[in-house]
Amino acid sequence: MTANRIPLRSLEQGTPFEQRHIGPDAEAQAKMLAQVGYGSLDELTAAAVPDAIKSAGALGLPDARTEPEVIAELRALADRNTVLTSMIGLGYYGTYTPPVVLRNVMENPSWYTAYTPYQPEISQGRLEALLNFQTMVADLTGLPTSGASLLDEGTAAAEAMALSRRVGKVKDGVFLVDADVLPQTIAVIETRAEPTGVEVVTADLSDGIPAEIAERGVFGVLLQYPGASGAVRDPRPVIEQAQGLGAVVTVATDLLALTLLASPGELGADIAVGTTQRFGVPMGFGGPHAGFMAVREKFARSLPGRLVGVSVDVDGNKAYRLALQTREQHIRREKATSNICTAQVLLAVMAGMYAVYHGPDGLRSIARRTHRYASVLAAGLAAGGVEIVHGAYFDTVTVRVPGRAADVVAAAREGGVNLRLVDDSQVSVACDETTDRAAVTAVWAAFGIDADIDALDAAGADTLPAALLRTGDYLTHPVFHQHRSETALLRYLRRLADRDYALDRGMIPLGSCTMKLNATTEMEPVTWPEFGRIHPFAPIDQAAGYLTLIRELEERLAEVTGYDKVSIQPNAGSQGELAGLLAVRAYHRANGDTGRTVCLIPSSAHGTNAASAVMAGMKVVVVKTADDGEVDIDDLRARIEQYRDELSVLMITYPSTHGVFEEHVADICAQVHEAGGQVYVDGANLNALVGLAKPGEFGGDVSHLNLHKTFCIPHGGGGPGVGPVAVRAHLAPYLPNHPLQPEAGPATGVGPVSAAPWGSAGILPISWAYVRLMGGEGLKRATQVAVLAANYIAKRLEPHYPVLYTGPGGLVAHECIIDLRPLTKATGVSVDDIAKRLIDYGFHAPTMSFPVAGTLMIEPTESENLAEVDRFCEAMIAIRGEIEKVASGVWPGDDNPLCNAPHTAAALGGDWEHPYSRDEAVFPAGVSAADKYWPPVRRIDGAFGDRNLVCSCPPLDAYEG
Repeated sequence: MTANRIPLRSLEQGTPFEQRHIGPDAEAQAKMLAQVGYGSLDELTAAAVPDAIKSAGALGLPDARTEPEVIAELRALADRNTVLTSMIGLGYYGTYTPPVVLRNVMENPSWYTAYTPYQPEISQGRLEALLNFQTMVADLTGLPTSGASLLDEGTAAAEAMALSRRVGKVKDGVFLVDADVLPQTIAVIETRAEPTGVEVVTADLSDGIPAEIAERGVFGVLLQYPGASGAVRDPRPVIEQAQGLGAVVTVATDLLALTLLASPGELGADIAVGTTQRFGVPMGFGGPHAGFMAVREKFARSLPGRLVGVSVDVDGNKAYRLALQTREQHIRREKATSNICTAQVLLAVMAGMYAVYHGPDGLRSIARRTHRYASVLAAGLAAGGVEIVHGAYFDTVTVRVPGRAADVVAAAREGGVNLRLVDDSQVSVACDETTDRAAVTAVWAAFGIDADIDALDAAGADTLPAALLRTGDYLTHPVFHQHRSETALLRYLRRLADRDYALDRGMIPLGSCTMKLNATTEMEPVTWPEFGRIHPFAPIDQAAGYLTLIRELEERLAEVTGYDKVSIQPNAGSQGELAGLLAVRAYHRANGDTGRTVCLIPSSAHGTNAASAVMAGMKVVVVKTADDGEVDIDDLRARIEQYRDELSVLMITYPSTHGVFEEHVADICAQVHEAGGQVYVDGANLNALVGLAKPGEFGGDVSHLNLHKTFCIPHGGGGPGVGPVAVRAHLAPYLPNHPLQPEAGPATGVGPVSAAPWGSAGILPISWAYVRLMGGEGLKRATQVAVLAANYIAKRLEPHYPVLYTGPGGLVAHECIIDLRPLTKATGVSVDDIAKRLIDYGFHAPTMSFPVAGTLMIEPTESENLAEVDRFCEAMIAIRGEIEKVASGVWPGDDNPLCNAPHTAAALGGDWEHPYSRDEAVFPAGVSAADKYWPPVRRIDGAFGDRNLVCSCPPLDAYEG
């Protein structure tokens, strides 16, 4: 009996999370290793990773914990946050997420595990949801073209500044910002303006543009409507004056207020920006939230970020896609309109569905209730002798209490309410969807006032100016009227999700994009109110749990990367790149090296690298890539010598964008350092290094990381992301900081790159949990299995498709590139044909034509089990057989399953005149009829959509037929 007894300590441990996260079990790993030709994971990675970069010791991280233990730790951290009623405002408000949206979008892997819709045929659901978002923004702002979401209001305003300079008539002059713009927005604009030589002037524009500023020339103007103080002013005189000077005018605005107030477009603005946070997205200590930008039609083709458009498929059916993709950084590089890559898609979907849920009448009712509370609040304060600063406001009331402001704020806090201390004599109070009578009474009590709320409500009037009241309808499209019942909305969300392909359906083998498990345990705490309901500018002692979590995550990321300091403020990888380059720039300038402005970038690098370098005020010089995929060492040496006195930084991706461990990376870093430059190691492929090598130890001075890739934050259909920046000690003084939260960064920092002090803090529990669940050894094994899976696929496919690049021992890193160009040349079958044919086999395509045109870059990750990896390999091998049928003439080049892919269920109806059967079309080798994924549309005509740009919901008659 006793021989079978298992110690209690062993039983208490449970199944290690590592076994849940890593797809192939020990038996599968053994099979895969045999295919690759190695006896163990350690033996494989010892051969793949160059000796010069290998880490000497194990990761110094806490031991792995079980899922219940990590949830308990996170619960303890959450309990250290103090959730008070927030009436701080400044662009962040309490809101109620409709439960049907919370459960069926935010908490639904069909939405949060989807990838950027670069394969639009299998992304029709989220593209429709984003079109709803664009329509909502366009309708409410009164401007015809809106993008599919920006990162936050501050960066959206900075993008508007860049757009104004790019498209405006005035090419010199200043960017003029009204003093009543949100302070964090002004700070982000100043951070973004300085490196590119733009002078930002902040002035009180309530009486117009001062003559002395007008004389200097103004290329752009930014107004806030309603203002940060709450004031609602008529912006038309300033807009007319600015446009008379040739300036482009941007209005930062509040969509909820615009359900009652005249739209920026109606008032004459050229651009509108803002955030959709209060449309059902929790504050989350600052993010993530979907920003927005809407523009006049003449600026539509210069709009930064992603733009969803309406096109047609080959049968003429309406279909959605990302429009005007040639603007993207991966194509235009240093000439791109913006460095934005990650957007905030999941949050944009939530905000759009909030509008679908409430409809125009519901939104108007919420706005009226919010304004009514503000009016009653102000009436009570005025009756108590408090001076109201502005006569017209929407939701925010600013009052003057000389010498008492700090005491009032402290008293309100004792009463459970956070107010905004403007200065020593002014306090602002912001109402929102969640404001109730108890909150108003508590605010009055903080001022020493006892008022009758019902009497004041009965006697008081609203304060919105009659000349600025909105007239006319908005959100008239049926989508904002058809889903009033929960049953209807539930089915609508399900219908959209069924049109998509996400990670919950099958493998998404995208090279460079790391589509791996986003575990439910990691996701669960994100929706807890102790994390969701904290305002980013709340008193810092109310966020003790958040600060501990942030500090621990930053320290653990520093340990993983070998750097000294990490900032998690950047809310996308592109913003992390910018922050890192700004730190390098500031370091050189602090040393007096103002002439160091050249950024060397290999031709194979991510396109965001070049775009970010230009935004950081640098001159991009391209370094050639050798035939083996590595940096051309001879060309690099020549460039270093050519620009020795001007060299600021080399940006490299490691492992390389070609998916190989370059053997000379340490030598490359040394050569740059010898010339006085810095080395930026793009962390996009960090998931091939964790536990094996550290960029900060083999020569990197700075890296950004992608928490939405290596550290399991979901892609959410294209975002949210987090792009922390990690630096060695000499660059630490130049990390981002924030004017409203001194603890967010060093006093000597470059300024904020995101509107919130700690960026998208609300999703940091995901990565914190992942690191805690895996521990150092688990993270290392995840890396090793990712490398194993990529090499397994390379070996299985090599007899059928050439593997383009390999590193030491003929091995790849965590991804491999297969070369389709010889097949295309011989048969006419294109990379597009293979990508679309994979849909018929039940797969999302790998990354197409990046970094080499005519190739597929495949990354299986560590999370896919052997059965799914083999299913993919077998599909690719079967497709190779289909290509052979085209080559041999069995199927004609212009009528075969590849060029006609993907095949929809509707395509099977009627006459069938193709030289292949219906079964061959939709049930190719290995595809089960019972488990079949049916794409909703056939191949989409991208050129048609770009020529006929439609970026809002088309009327229903457009769908007829």
